[in-house]
Amino acid sequence: MSIIYKPFYPDPIEGQAVLNNFTRTLRYHGQDALAEDLKRGIPLYETRTLENVGHPAAKDPDLLLRGTCLSACAYLQEQGRKVDLVYIDPPFASGADYAKQIYLRRNPKTAKEIASHEQSIPHDKDATYALEEKMYGDIWDKEKYLNWMYENLVAIRSVMSDTASIYVQLDWHIGHYVKVLMDEIFGEENFINEISWKRSTSGSAKARAKRFGADHDTIYFYRKGSDYTFNKQYMKYPEEEIKKRFKNKDSHGYYKDAELGSYSEKSLEKLKEENRLIVTKSGKFRYKIYLDEVQGVLADSIWTDIPIVNSQSEERLDYATQKPEALLERIIKASSDEDMTVVDFFGGSGVTAAVAHRLGRHFIHADVGINSIQTARDRLAKEKADFAILDVQDGLRLFRNPVQTMDKIASIIPGFTSNDQLNIAFWKGAVTDSRYGLIPIYLPDLQNDTDRVLTRDKANRIIREALPDLPRSVKRVRLYYIDLEESVETFQKFADKANEDTLIDIELCDLKPVLDQIVLEDQVEWEIIPPTDVSLLYTVRIKNFFSNRVAQTVDSYNQKAALNTRGNKLFTPIMLSEEGLEAIEYLSLDCSTSEKDAPWHSDDEVKIDKLGRISINGVKKDEFWDGTIQSEQKPLRLKVRNICGDETVFSLRS
Repeated sequence: MSIIYKPFYPDPIEGQAVLNNFTRTLRYHGQDALAEDLKRGIPLYETRTLENVGHPAAKDPDLLLRGTCLSACAYLQEQGRKVDLVYIDPPFASGADYAKQIYLRRNPKTAKEIASHEQSIPHDKDATYALEEKMYGDIWDKEKYLNWMYENLVAIRSVMSDTASIYVQLDWHIGHYVKVLMDEIFGEENFINEISWKRSTSGSAKARAKRFGADHDTIYFYRKGSDYTFNKQYMKYPEEEIKKRFKNKDSHGYYKDAELGSYSEKSLEKLKEENRLIVTKSGKFRYKIYLDEVQGVLADSIWTDIPIVNSQSEERLDYATQKPEALLERIIKASSDEDMTVVDFFGGSGVTAAVAHRLGRHFIHADVGINSIQTARDRLAKEKADFAILDVQDGLRLFRNPVQTMDKIASIIPGFTSNDQLNIAFWKGAVTDSRYGLIPIYLPDLQNDTDRVLTRDKANRIIREALPDLPRSVKRVRLYYIDLEESVETFQKFADKANEDTLIDIELCDLKPVLDQIVLEDQVEWEIIPPTDVSLLYTVRIKNFFSNRVAQTVDSYNQKAALNTRGNKLFTPIMLSEEGLEAIEYLSLDCSTSEKDAPWHSDDEVKIDKLGRISINGVKKDEFWDGTIQSEQKPLRLKVRNICGDETVFSLRS
């Protein structure tokens, strides 16, 4: 792993210093901390190709990129890639935690019994229970959120082409502040529209709340320069408008009539042949315009015709904050043309990439969460898209996402406890040592890109502001880091010199070895059945599967459910079978290479939905999984994904 920094402003105006390209107009506490990050630049890490799906282009392929918005922008800068349209739906600073619903599948040993009896058995009922997998926390200090958004938006601007546009979707929590940031970054003169998307009706919440229902999101639309792509979009005529305007009907359908301006005998004859000509009592000519011929009402900045993805929608993927395809279709059609590149740096369920692909655009989907990458990957593979999946090598083996990792770190550091004596702005807790006594612990915030790098400026702040407030008994502090902006030896010398006025030792500790302890790989027992006279396919049969993470998730669910039902009714816990196959969501075979670290190529794959039915290579089948996966070629590697999203690769070489 190596780090260099890419400038936030790669093309400064001639004769100007890089940081003179912006002027802050929104003033808030802590904004000055941005200056050092902007001077330093965007951290660029090496990337590794995890998988090639289909046949991605050798140069500038469509991409799924697992990494933060900043790291994705740094990668695109390094590759010299520019994008033509950006849509982002970032966290809203709403104070909410978001979780993905996950489901135990049917045990293949009971699936045939279920199918033959055409009824559910108790375990099948359990399979419909939704467990929760925390994806990210939208819990922010407002000022920190604005700094985070500012850095992201400046980085995004650096990879936009001169004719590119950007759409940023937010709600009432923070949108009005971000609008000011966008004025600063893109220029007030480049603001195009504030779009209101009526996403829901709020239902009974309106009646209960002592205020008007909050049922819309706001989308801010900016261009980068004066020349940009825009194609007019149309909404369907509302029913009342159809009744009002298209009230006449003939054998062709509903129509309205319009005045015929200039005309010739030939054009009149043609209209008459088509049964379109209307002659009024006064002898004037008019003609019929049929409903199925008109594009609709020209779309304005109030979008009321696109409903949310409801529980019955075919689009639904049980992914928090999933947006409807129709919303992205309007944005992509309006602000890009075919063969242009569309990017979503908070890609979520992959709707932006999927719609862009369908409309003949190139796509880049970036997200820090593994569930996002997997959901988008399966969605795009089903649509036969060609793309590469890259992983940012930022030194973090994230558990699944930064939130889960932060939740787990405290339990991994030996002796770690919270401590009320410490300033929580700097110290996450402490450990007690026989030699040094209480040792306060600094941990980077893994949800904040720039916080992962321990810089001289950050260390100086800790030395100046945090060390003087510590109890007199403290003799040592421990600063954990993911990365340092220079070598450990050089940074330690700097820290010791900067801290020479105190008697407190500063201990630098690499957090990566701690994080590596968090992930326990799944265990699989399998057998390979070679082709026979009956079957010409290789068959891999999964005999047993165990996932520590799934077991923990089920155990946590049982504990919470037992507490919630105490005293009310008998609680029946979810039990994993001895074979554990109901914890598997997806399997794939690679018949191309047996090299452990080579990019994955899926020759055959099976995905099991939450009801236990399968899709084989993207094609839905009306059958349950039987515990096997087959391929025409000899399989060399097996990939298994559990229901929580962990993927483990196994060599099948004998």
